Amino acid sequence: MTRTARTPRTDGALRTVRAGGALLAAAALLASACSAQDSATHTASAAEAVLAALPRSTPSTLSPYYAQKLTWRDCGVPGFQCATMKAPLDYARPDAGDVRLAVARKRATGPGKPLGSLLVNPGGPGGSAVGYLQQYAGVSYPAAVRARYDMVAIDPRGVARSEPVTCLDDRAMDTYTQTDITPDSRKETDALVGAYRRFAEGCGAHAPNLLRHVSTVETARDMDILRSVLGDRKLNYVGASYGTFLGATYAGLFPDRVGRLVLDGAMDPSLSARRLNLEQTAGFETAFRSFARDCVRQTDCPLGGRGATPEQVGAKLKTFFRRLDAHPLPTGDANGRLLGEALATTAVIAAMYDQTEWPQLREALTSAMEQNDGAGLLILSDSYYERDANSHYANLMYANAAVNCLDLPAAFSTPAQVEEALPAFEKASPVFGEGLAWASLNCAYWPVAPTGAPHRIEARGAAPIVVVGTTRDPATPYVWARSLSRQLASARLLTYKGDGHTAYGRGSACIDSAINAYLLRGTPPAAGMRCS
Repeated sequence: MTRTARTPRTDGALRTVRAGGALLAAAALLASACSAQDSATHTASAAEAVLAALPRSTPSTLSPYYAQKLTWRDCGVPGFQCATMKAPLDYARPDAGDVRLAVARKRATGPGKPLGSLLVNPGGPGGSAVGYLQQYAGVSYPAAVRARYDMVAIDPRGVARSEPVTCLDDRAMDTYTQTDITPDSRKETDALVGAYRRFAEGCGAHAPNLLRHVSTVETARDMDILRSVLGDRKLNYVGASYGTFLGATYAGLFPDRVGRLVLDGAMDPSLSARRLNLEQTAGFETAFRSFARDCVRQTDCPLGGRGATPEQVGAKLKTFFRRLDAHPLPTGDANGRLLGEALATTAVIAAMYDQTEWPQLREALTSAMEQNDGAGLLILSDSYYERDANSHYANLMYANAAVNCLDLPAAFSTPAQVEEALPAFEKASPVFGEGLAWASLNCAYWPVAPTGAPHRIEARGAAPIVVVGTTRDPATPYVWARSLSRQLASARLLTYKGDGHTAYGRGSACIDSAINAYLLRGTPPAAGMRCS
């Protein structure tokens, strides 16, 4: 599975992780998690190890990187500049070669005293921060924030414009996303395992050296080089979804260099992959139940009429998924793709990230369930996987798996372990549990051994850090925000009581004003502040 989910939605151009994919690539896009037996209490299996801060002085071997000058050029996007930054491929051996990282910025527009740079990251892992900056943050963040800050983004190593990891060609990726993720026989289980193996082998064949050096710790260290190169004494940062894990990691490594950090849609670094996946599965169930309660109040809900319970709505959807497993629907796709259970489940999960997509989901489900037309659900699924109109996939899913499988030991090592954990996952989510359990097997066949492990992040000595949690967030459950805020020594938890993934810029004036006050004046929210 993966670290988080997908990127927060902007205008439809950026959609990641997607945590990301829901199932098969959910193996690539959801969070990770711990054992089925761990679910009794959230903290039962939390790691006791604490991320240690790096020395304050920069090692002489890294000085050339910290002293480099960026050459800014036109990006082809009005108002933005781009550059390429070098970082060591291996921080333990800086002389072993470089990785070239794409950077973009939009200068502060004024008026007001400049506050330096504000680095943004949309999550994933695998979401393009440069794309997010150019399509959303650099044009749609509050005008007062853009007036005072240079808006900056760097695509993490292995992502988008920064030496992107590639695993499959587009046709093979089409096959991969359609693989049955609820196997009913040994033959189907073997086919799923084979899909995971081919995906992993493809990644290993493309970039065997880079694949060993795309960890979150290494990306956080890249961010510190960028901070220095930009001339900032402290790092100011807004990270969403997986971007919260990246930002918290930076704080743990460089607590004395923390400026104003916003961690929106927080992850819990202290949990194992299986535990993360299990709790995320429960998060999607919470979001689905909220959707179900809303759906039956609408006149166009195909899953039940007014008065139907979330359990009844979920049972009807599961029946529909089983029908697709046996009889996929036509979609009118130019490549002949049919809508099977895997793609349909991904489509439903995709709509859980943002309640504004619920009407589209109702319409797509109605077309599929009543008119045998799978086109609408296929559109939602393709948006989740970042598959464009030319049948080309962005590298989101590839980078997502590469980072997740390096950051934590695999959730499961064998199909037998998945089968043993199925009751716990299905209890966490009767609708999605089975598929998400099998999706958690993907890192078992990864060609590179993990370098990370669960750990707490305390960042003692850091300036106040704002941690934001949404109570019905599907991809980063609210319990993770509470846990991270308790780990970080200087954290202030800001709670949004509502639906959807992340909270900043999603319509809550209460949330936005609190975060804007922090970014512009350095004033963190009051302890225990809640918004709705």
